[in-house]
Amino acid sequence: MEEATLPEEAHADGRASFPTLVERHSRYLFRVAYRMTGNEQDAEDMVQEAFLRAHRRFGSYDGQAEVRTWLTRIAVNCCLDLLRSRGRRGIPVPLEENLAVWTSEPSPEQRMFSEEIRRHLGAALSRLTAAERAAFVLRHYEGAPVEEIARALGKPAGATRHCVFRAVQKLREALAPLAAAARASGEAGI
Repeated sequence: MEEATLPEEAHADGRASFPTLVERHSRYLFRVAYRMTGNEQDAEDMVQEAFLRAHRRFGSYDGQAEVRTWLTRIAVNCCLDLLRSRGRRGIPVPLEENLAVWTSEPSPEQRMFSEEIRRHLGAALSRLTAAERAAFVLRHYEGAPVEEIARALGKPAGATRHCVFRAVQKLREALAPLAAAARASGEAGI
């Protein structure tokens, strides 16, 4: 069954394809929600809310965007609503343990430096606006093209590019002292 026809089939058939839709997209939406909200419980709640909204809106799905983009927009909006209700910033952002790729077993100093990078990056991400965080997560963690992100955020492509650019600039600025310290200590080659 092709992705693009799932909502039409689910709508026509009642609920027959909805479990397939959930199965196919829930992990992806969870990763996005987790990186936006900062914790598993909120991410699970946002994915559940997104699928509830999607189920209610099957009749209004026009098929212009891919199903994944349509679901991502709903999930991102759920996350943005949550972040706005809590204040735009200050929510810690989880980062993967394998932030650096090592060719051999890292030294204790390299491990400590990686942990420091992870802490600083998480703090810097938490200071982005909700829209900047969403755009950055979708672009740099999920590898989504700008056009898909624009559709998911409901913004023009140019505004989305600018949002990603602002997020990157803010992160560079926030991480500049760490990069300078690494160069000074010789750790930049890690």
